[in-house]
Amino acid sequence: MKKTMLFLVALLAAFSLFAASCGDDEEAEVVDSGDDGSDMVEEERGSDMAEEDDSDMAEEDDSDMTEEETREPETDDGDSAGLRVAIVAPSAENDLAFTQSIVDSVDRLTGISDIAVTPGTFIVEDAGVALRQYAEDGYDLVIGHGSQYGGLIQEIAPDFPNTAFAWGTAVDTFGLPNVSAYTAASNEGGYVLGTLAAELGTNVGIVGPIEVGDAKLYVDGFRLGAEAGGAEVNVVYIESFADVQLASETATGFVQNGADILTGTAQMTVGAISVAENEGVLWFGTQSNQTGAAADGVVAASQVYRWEVALQQLVDDINNGVLGGSSYEINLENGGLVIEPGNWDVPDEINDLGDATIVAVIAGEVTTTVG
Repeated sequence: MKKTMLFLVALLAAFSLFAASCGDDEEAEVVDSGDDGSDMVEEERGSDMAEEDDSDMAEEDDSDMTEEETREPETDDGDSAGLRVAIVAPSAENDLAFTQSIVDSVDRLTGISDIAVTPGTFIVEDAGVALRQYAEDGYDLVIGHGSQYGGLIQEIAPDFPNTAFAWGTAVDTFGLPNVSAYTAASNEGGYVLGTLAAELGTNVGIVGPIEVGDAKLYVDGFRLGAEAGGAEVNVVYIESFADVQLASETATGFVQNGADILTGTAQMTVGAISVAENEGVLWFGTQSNQTGAAADGVVAASQVYRWEVALQQLVDDINNGVLGGSSYEINLENGGLVIEPGNWDVPDEINDLGDATIVAVIAGEVTTTVG
């Protein structure tokens, strides 16, 4: 009897140990993360938490852009003591035009630690508030990306003598030691694209914004190139950088009057590009590569602004203690302007003509400006 009882007790103890072991396998494992002293729960709870985090991230990605965005530069050299750069711009960061050109370029700079962007400040008063706030927050370089911001820079910069300011497209530094200006010889790339356009069509419609700065230079250069190739050219300035509907209506009028080539400059050109896509008319872009604006294969080529060619020198100057006083230009020769292909298959002989025209423009063998 005693032997029987001892056997049953031993059997029961063994069963209890086995059950406890199975229970450990079913429980969530708790692991010390070691980084912040907190415990991380794996297994089922861990996967649930990961799913929730992914969902939250997706919601954040789809949310509207905040008024100010801070980012790490794409090619940061790892120097945490680099310059802090702020950009105030008139339109969206992804406008495939003026604002995107500066944001993409600043992302490629070296010697900076972080970048803040306030887009969509088309109202000058709003831009002034943002520019001053960035200076008060201690940013090393504050950029007003728009010729309409010149008066603001001239007013604000003297209040912050230890902050570097830059604005464009322009050449005037107002005689202030902490103000720089930058501009684009957009007439050069415009002339090249106009030459190509004359080989691919006979009637060109150009949708211009306001007849100032790099916009006027581009329109003039494109017109001269196209006319040199024998094309008929018509230009309409709609007196707005942002009126997409009016740009669309202007482009429609060009097509109705026989235009087989369209181009234009500034953020409002998305309206004109949509007309080119709907009507099957070739489009030539500028400022940014505008291939993404038309999925139907009508973008022949784009002149792209590589502002970093000028702004890298500005950043280097600031790091060497020179806060301003200079004007910088991007052009075909220094690589600040580049001609990039679109989503329409340009024949090789036309591409060869483009290359030859670039050489001629750099050599000064053709006239790319009016007056």
